[in-house]
Amino acid sequence: MFGRRRKESADAKRTAGAAGEPVDGVGPDEHEPDEAAPDTGQHRVNLPPAPRPDGPWDVSEVRNPAEGRVDLGGILVPGIEGMELRVEVAGDAIVAATVVVRDSAVQLQAFAAPKKEGIWGEVREEIATGITQQGGVVDEVEGPLGWELRAQVPVQLPDGTNGVQMVRFVGVNGPRWFLRGVISGQGAVHPEAAGLLEQIFKDTVVVRGDAPMAPRDPIVLKLPNDAQMVPEGVQQEQADEGSRFAGGVDRLTRGPEITEVR
Repeated sequence: MFGRRRKESADAKRTAGAAGEPVDGVGPDEHEPDEAAPDTGQHRVNLPPAPRPDGPWDVSEVRNPAEGRVDLGGILVPGIEGMELRVEVAGDAIVAATVVVRDSAVQLQAFAAPKKEGIWGEVREEIATGITQQGGVVDEVEGPLGWELRAQVPVQLPDGTNGVQMVRFVGVNGPRWFLRGVISGQGAVHPEAAGLLEQIFKDTVVVRGDAPMAPRDPIVLKLPNDAQMVPEGVQQEQADEGSRFAGGVDRLTRGPEITEVR
């Protein structure tokens, strides 16, 4: 699902989680302390992923992961009143979920990662390279969720003219997994208005499982048992060659929609 990179990319930048109080019954005594990085102002290199005091969470870190969340198997997504939840497929597998709240959306996608090494730094580089090669503009900034990309992605408008779509790429390294979020709509145009989407991202629980997985393999999702299906009549274009992240939000085939009423 990601563009593969050579071994030298392991020296890519790392992202540290923001400080805050744990939620959902997670206390500091429930984590094994990670090796601390010296406060040099530089990016973390070749160190374990930093702790995630604000989430997103591993299933082992939450007492009742299904409480208040939609169970999609590989991830459990917080339920928000009035939200629309769409799943996205690649081939026969469900690999992503998109939460739509009013005029904004966040796409959630989880991947396997090395045990002692995060991948968000090198993934950011891949995303930025892909977008700039298409003629887009990318800024790397430190936002509420850590280091992120704020991008202007070239798109074709309904009338056939060329335009740009504002997109925010966020990501967090977890224990043997990586969770990526793509924020679009007003939450990308006005990042200060994206608090609800950012909270959804932070409250998401990842279920990596114990089965062997190659780094960057997608953690496959499933539909909830009580899902209300709304068929899609039009499928989107398949992704171009290269990184799935290179072209913006809609690089996977849009699948069935699930409407959650909370």
